[in-house]
Amino acid sequence: MPSSCKEIRKALAECLQESECVMVQRHKASDCLREPLVDTLPVKCRQLKKGFGECKRGMIDMRKRFRGNQPVALKALQEADKGEGYQLYAGKSAFQSVRPTDGKEEVKDWREVENEQYRAQLAREELKRLNKK
Repeated sequence: MPSSCKEIRKALAECLQESECVMVQRHKASDCLREPLVDTLPVKCRQLKKGFGECKRGMIDMRKRFRGNQPVALKALQEADKGEGYQLYAGKSAFQSVRPTDGKEEVKDWREVENEQYRAQLAREELKRLNKK
């Protein structure tokens, strides 16, 4: 197999070996990749499975025949999960401005936000009107 898919294949194999399907339920890794058991795999393994399939598909894609299949920078993606190293543009981290959340924040409805903005605008106009008198 060409070197462009080796890294993601190795990561998929490691993920499968550490999964509950193989470790606890004692199924073969190849069985865990098939339909009835694939739903029991962790999200990371399912993402690696999809990425590996796309990588293999890219090897026979005629649109990529001159440049070849782009190798997956798996280490960079793993560091991105930790919030390190993954850069989007001009040396800035893609996730730098995202603040961590615990999932318990109250999300305001867009109508409430617009109503608050409208009320603030009315208050500003009222203050201007009073200052002119």
